[in-house]
Amino acid sequence: MPYISMNMSGRWALRLPFFWRRTLLWIVHLFDRYFSLVIWWQRRIFRMIACMTYEGALSEPEDFPKSEEPVWILGRRYSTQTDLAQLRADVQSRIWLTYRRNFAQIGDSNFTSDKGWGCMLRCGQMVLAEALVRRHLGRDWVWTASTSDKTYLKILSMFEDHRSATFSLHIMSQLGVDEGKPIGEWYGPNTVAQVIRKLTPFDEWNNFSVNVSLDNILIMDEIKCSCQTEGERSWRPLLLFIPLRLGLSEMNPIYYSGIKKCFKMPQSLGLIGGKPNHASYFVGFMGDEIVYLDPHTTQDSGSVDKKTTEAEVELDKSYHCSFAQRMPLEQLDPSLALCFYCGTEKEYDDLCNRMRQELIDSEKTPLFELVSTRPDYMKDDTSTEGATGMCMELEDHHFESEDDEEFEVLQ
Repeated sequence: MPYISMNMSGRWALRLPFFWRRTLLWIVHLFDRYFSLVIWWQRRIFRMIACMTYEGALSEPEDFPKSEEPVWILGRRYSTQTDLAQLRADVQSRIWLTYRRNFAQIGDSNFTSDKGWGCMLRCGQMVLAEALVRRHLGRDWVWTASTSDKTYLKILSMFEDHRSATFSLHIMSQLGVDEGKPIGEWYGPNTVAQVIRKLTPFDEWNNFSVNVSLDNILIMDEIKCSCQTEGERSWRPLLLFIPLRLGLSEMNPIYYSGIKKCFKMPQSLGLIGGKPNHASYFVGFMGDEIVYLDPHTTQDSGSVDKKTTEAEVELDKSYHCSFAQRMPLEQLDPSLALCFYCGTEKEYDDLCNRMRQELIDSEKTPLFELVSTRPDYMKDDTSTEGATGMCMELEDHHFESEDDEEFEVLQ
């Protein structure tokens, strides 16, 4: 009997006389097609209900639920009760770099997609993209589907997936090869920061000074010196990475407060971090949850170019995520890199003051150490590089560690 379980028949059907059992079986077979139709409609109705539920979730997503808790996104404070539209517009305006497929082969490798290995590189690209937006469009800039600003399109073109784009996956992964990271191997936050530092000198348009503060120490005068061109007081925009490891296998809760304070600073570019094969770009927090953009979506590669065709308009949309995601701070991997941008010397001085007051003086266990000049025990670690105007260069830092975590573990 196809629609009556054997357990049910074992309990009472077999107790019936043979005549009635045969009659019951005949009835079941007689109405078999009707039973099938009923079950088919039942399944269809369940699917319709599920679809309506899912579509309802899409129309009212739980990216930022109504709460009295404020939301901080890269130095901006929002209320989910009064500023939800502006909050979502701010998130959507961030350039979202994800896995791509069907792009030109990377070097001599067979890779035409970075799915499964390029997530941390994409996170590094998102930090760079945010720095470029700050540099040329400002923090108040808002993207819409009709945006066709030439500066914005130029920024976007720098991250296209081909070897001619300045900050492409192709160029970044090739730099990793030069430092012993084969194409297809996962990068950690410290390695990505070092690759970006080596890459930016080839970008004359932006003229960034990229500093990676190692050993949990930020040396203020050296960073300032690297941003000042030789012989004059003009300022090179600063892109600052502070790689940290805030625990062994799990994030130490004593650092939650400091991480939140970083997102409140107007110079914040967020942080990059994550476990192997699962990195994310974290842009803010809400209560005890951290807000992030996830690069683990595989999309087709292509060029937005001048955004004149329908295909280019659709491709442009793929660089902007409509809704952010959240996760508890306790799930944040302890290996991460804090990111900051200072477009002027005044912004840098303000950042140092904020770090001193909010991250050092007011925290029992600071995230890192802030010093005015290089400590004596570190003076043999670097060489002076006067020709480029950078006081202390770290060009001899190599990626020798398999897990990329050469920096000190804080506990």
